[in-house]
Amino acid sequence: MLVKKQLFLIIALFISSLTFAQDQVAEGMQHFEKADYKKAMLSFNTAIVDSKENAVALHMRGRVKQILEDYHGAMQDFNAAIKINADNSQYYFERGNVKYKLQDYYGAISDYSSAIDKDVTYVDAYFKRGKAKQKLAAYKDAINDCSKILEIKADNRDAYSLRGILLIEYGEIEKGCLDLSKAGELGDMKAYELIKEKCNSKR
Repeated sequence: MLVKKQLFLIIALFISSLTFAQDQVAEGMQHFEKADYKKAMLSFNTAIVDSKENAVALHMRGRVKQILEDYHGAMQDFNAAIKINADNSQYYFERGNVKYKLQDYYGAISDYSSAIDKDVTYVDAYFKRGKAKQKLAAYKDAINDCSKILEIKADNRDAYSLRGILLIEYGEIEKGCLDLSKAGELGDMKAYELIKEKCNSKR
């Protein structure tokens, strides 16, 4: 009987701990949405102290650290979140963003590819992978990423804009300018500045 009571108490404490951690994560997310990163950090820290295997709290704390330009700390949190849940595409995406910021473009591409492997419709991962490939002058591959986005979401103006720039850099001026025109048509007013700069000069 005593063993059963002890087991019940352990289970009750465990459930109570999980609930408290979840409440702290929810509170942290509210602060995060309001851009109150100091309070968000405190909430996520509390959740992690209470539940060290809380991948969501680690991920969100990593995002806060990334915004605050603590890239080393953000990397550690994303690594920990991935170790706990290796199937979450967003964790790889966010770690890729840190690597991109640190100009580790090959590493960023690897993480964006992992995110896409987990979710083949992850538009943001295709876009950022295309940007990283652009940095490495891998224009054809980057163009393919933009084209994949447009297969998923045909009215994505950012994909048209980036593909337009890439095509121009790749030497396909007319196609690139038409993509920029499409981006402008979809509401990207900056595309018209690029058209003036890159498409209307005498060649």
